[in-house]
Amino acid sequence: MTTFPVGLQPQCYALVPAAGVGARAGTAVPKQYVPLAGKAMMAHTLEALLQVERVAATLVVLSPQDDQFEVAVPGFTGERAWVARVGGKSRAQSVAQGLDELLARGAQAHDWVLVHDAARCLLRPEWVDRLIDACWEDEVGGLLALPVADTLKSSRNGRVAATVDRREKWAAQTPQMFRLGLLRPALANLNEAITDEASAVEALGHQPLLVESPMENFKLTWPADFSMAEALLKSRV
Repeated sequence: MTTFPVGLQPQCYALVPAAGVGARAGTAVPKQYVPLAGKAMMAHTLEALLQVERVAATLVVLSPQDDQFEVAVPGFTGERAWVARVGGKSRAQSVAQGLDELLARGAQAHDWVLVHDAARCLLRPEWVDRLIDACWEDEVGGLLALPVADTLKSSRNGRVAATVDRREKWAAQTPQMFRLGLLRPALANLNEAITDEASAVEALGHQPLLVESPMENFKLTWPADFSMAEALLKSRV
């Protein structure tokens, strides 16, 4: 088990990788900048994170070529709002380079990092607080997730190959909360089986904690997701 200095009070940082283009969404601009309920999608995401008092700062990791963020998300300002154009070709690379940026800005190995998808723009601050409460004293860390309710099928050539037992199956969400000193080496050993931060930590032999979260915390991926998210955001006003 990874150990950290005793007696040091850790801080929490949020890290939002946003260097991608969201090709599956079929949008004219990178999906994080698609307007929803009067704001860029990512603006809703960042507003929720900034409302979490225990998050010392939120770092947005952008592509070096990004020239839209400041115009699209003008409200992301202040001492707790950090931006770095150090994103890589993949999400994992962007997160890894974002962790290096946090270290350069004073974060320590024992500090917690909450990695959150920019495209989960329905996030509520209370869900983040629930995750922090659950993981604060945990040896590994954990993630928001939703127990699978639907019957699951595996497929072959467009037909059902088998019905998969849904018991003990969870759909992973974000934020995913791990100590910087654990997550950074975990992401240094990536392979195709690593699809999120939790799976990288699992590959080191750890078992992240599952913290139940609502279906509303879904990731906008397909074109139909945007109209659903906009309707939900408008219903909150």
